[in-house]
Amino acid sequence: MSDAKSIFLKDATVNAADGDQRAFIRKALGGYYLNRDLQKARFRDWERARDAASLAKWTAVNDLANQLERFTANFERNGGVVHWARDAAEARAIILKIAADANAKAIVKSKCMTSEEIHLNDALEKAGYGVVESDLGEFIQQLRGEAPYHFVFPCMHVKREAISELFTKHLGTAPTDSPEELTMIARRHLRQLYVDADIGITGANFLVAETGQISITENEGNARLTAALPRIHIALSGIEKVVNHLDDLSVLLPMLATAGAGQPMTCYNTLYSGPRKKGECDGPEEFHLVLLDNARTQLLADPEQRDALHCIRCGACLNVCPIFKNIGGLAYGTTYQGPIGSVITPHLRGLKQWNHLSGASSLCGACTDACPVRIDLHHHLLHNRRNAAKAAPTWFDRIFHGGFDFVIQRPRLFAFGGKVFRATLPVLQKLPLPYLRAWMKTRDLPKAPAKSFRDQWKESRHG
Repeated sequence: MSDAKSIFLKDATVNAADGDQRAFIRKALGGYYLNRDLQKARFRDWERARDAASLAKWTAVNDLANQLERFTANFERNGGVVHWARDAAEARAIILKIAADANAKAIVKSKCMTSEEIHLNDALEKAGYGVVESDLGEFIQQLRGEAPYHFVFPCMHVKREAISELFTKHLGTAPTDSPEELTMIARRHLRQLYVDADIGITGANFLVAETGQISITENEGNARLTAALPRIHIALSGIEKVVNHLDDLSVLLPMLATAGAGQPMTCYNTLYSGPRKKGECDGPEEFHLVLLDNARTQLLADPEQRDALHCIRCGACLNVCPIFKNIGGLAYGTTYQGPIGSVITPHLRGLKQWNHLSGASSLCGACTDACPVRIDLHHHLLHNRRNAAKAAPTWFDRIFHGGFDFVIQRPRLFAFGGKVFRATLPVLQKLPLPYLRAWMKTRDLPKAPAKSFRDQWKESRHG
């Protein structure tokens, strides 16, 4: 058993038994469901909007090389600098070099899942740079020493009382359970950091090939300050974030807001076109974009699962997933949690170590129904299970599946095996078999029929 799998099983078992956390997550998501459904009803045709969003991503991803080239040319024409990173190590090295060349001391970051993917904060801190998360949820997680719990709601599992205690401990503020006061405490702490920072690091929700702009959508305005006030702006994005046309955002932005947070639109939607130009009053002196591959081209080469690159990181699949709601985001041990995380993580980090995530699914299909860009998530989980069994079969897989394959190709042997199974089933139900013991605690095996379908068919034909 891989280390990742054993840790996952341990954490998932503990979290699933934590009734308070499960109840809290369900309560937190209850408001989301209500708002999401209200906003979906405001669309003239939600399903056609999903079709349009899916098509926008499909056309870009299936022409990815050309669209990236087009985007890069326009981005550089706007005055930006593009850096290509094959993997996480290259991306970290690029950002560290920019910081060193700029003689930077302080760095402020807005919410960026891609930076979590490459473990950027750890690299910056080890190199001696002070780095502070400016998104409220990410800031709380940074103070807690935890990774984000969820794409959109990074600290959704943390109660207000715990946040108050955290701020009292680290910021010296008076205890309060008011969300407004807690927000203002964080903002007062962060305001000076924006001014003092030499570098601001953001992600990118979309890369517009037509104009060479990056699009960032947010609710707090922290990304705007992170991008505008420091003298150097570094954006970090996966290569799959490209879209062909500016018009594509007209459907993708409201779909992202509705599916992700139950809003008609997020509060701030900004297009960044390059560094400060002559006569402009704000903006960075330098604008760098790091485009990250990190196994995305491998996923692109897989025609079965290529559409996983269509993901817009809205978190809708997490919000409806019964597994996520019971074990929580941290149990996955990955940057990307829930169904989409279970699909893409084996590609990004290796199938051998992370194939167990495909089993973290009920295959109910709720994730596929919720996805605003129609990614076939539950079927992708099945594909991963199949591929994992082929790539690294367990001894149980070899014996059981190999034996089944042998028997099913021999009709007489299969029929005899069925008779033996029907005869021994009452005994099997009472035996403490290791693979059935836990399963049988809450389930009963059905009674075996007296005759097989094969025998009944023969009797009906010749009766």
